Amino acid sequence: MSQNALPATLLRPTRVDAHVFRYPIATPVRTSFGVMHDRPAVFVRVEDADGAVGWGEIWCNFPACGAEHRARLVDTVLAPLLLGQRFDGPAAAWAALSARTEVLALQSGEPGPIAQAIAGVDLALWDLSARRAGQPLWRHLGGERQRVPVYASGINPDQPERTAERVRAEGYRAYKLKIGFGEQRDTANLRALRQVLGADAALMVDANQAWSLDEARHMAALLAPFNLGWLEEPLRADRPWTEWQALQVATAIPLAAGENLAGDAAFDAAVQAGVLRVLQPDAAKWGGLSANWPIVQRAQAAGLRYCPHYLGAGIGLMASAHLLAAAGGDGLLEVDSNPNPLRTELAPPLQQIDADGCIDLGDAPGIGVVPDLAHLHDAVHAARPM
Repeated sequence: MSQNALPATLLRPTRVDAHVFRYPIATPVRTSFGVMHDRPAVFVRVEDADGAVGWGEIWCNFPACGAEHRARLVDTVLAPLLLGQRFDGPAAAWAALSARTEVLALQSGEPGPIAQAIAGVDLALWDLSARRAGQPLWRHLGGERQRVPVYASGINPDQPERTAERVRAEGYRAYKLKIGFGEQRDTANLRALRQVLGADAALMVDANQAWSLDEARHMAALLAPFNLGWLEEPLRADRPWTEWQALQVATAIPLAAGENLAGDAAFDAAVQAGVLRVLQPDAAKWGGLSANWPIVQRAQAAGLRYCPHYLGAGIGLMASAHLLAAAGGDGLLEVDSNPNPLRTELAPPLQQIDADGCIDLGDAPGIGVVPDLAHLHDAVHAARPM
């Protein structure tokens, strides 16, 4: 990973807007803890006094009403803290917003949604900063490569082999299955995937915090024959690291987590526990690029593999891709396998996955895409399932 300090240029935000989109889906996205019946997205647009513009995205998958709520947090809480102020770069703005909302987060009991809203603003400020510099974000962050490997994520437990065949035809060479639906269903799905993909294809699983320690030990033994790249969130994110350490002793499958951690202390504890082989912070859920950059540096220095979590729309996905490209290493970019024009319309590199399963981020300034909101509205409407 590049050890360059994050660039800092003067920011004077004059306009901040949040835009909510929803795409109803024919086949719900299933996890062990809940079901998504549509794909929401909150896009943040920030304009600076010099006319420079940047775009970010806020994590908003759950609960179902979360998108509108987070947009209102941007409008009523964050925008007044930004407008008319001067910041020495996005990282300074992130720190100021976080400090100014600390008490509010405690008082409201909403540290998560507020942090997610700040993360989306931060992504927009980094896009703005890179566009102003005339650089792709990966290079603006000090990176030296523009290609990143991708994997097809969010593969549902209903006939996953069909999804795997479809995404393999699209160019994907790595895959992740949702598990946590009972041992018979999970193992049957893995057998079906191995039949389709072969014994050596990169295959990971995500339990979405489904199990107790005893259940995780039991399931890990059943999963062992499937040659898995990692086992993601087998335990709840709030369980003590001693439980993760006990699970690590019981299985050779690499353990992965991080999307539900927030704050330097939490990530440092995860690294110091020595149980994770794969760290998966979500830049649209906590920290943006400003706070994730040093965490990724520390994790990679400790020998962890950085694979950013992301299961939203295209703006946040492209920001995550540029962060991964700048970070370097052997990490993979998570790409939702479920149909969603909010992703595909805003992530053009996904249309050209190369023979190695990589995408090329190119040299366009910022994250490489500028949303056309009217066109996006039409595309979502046209793509609605019948």
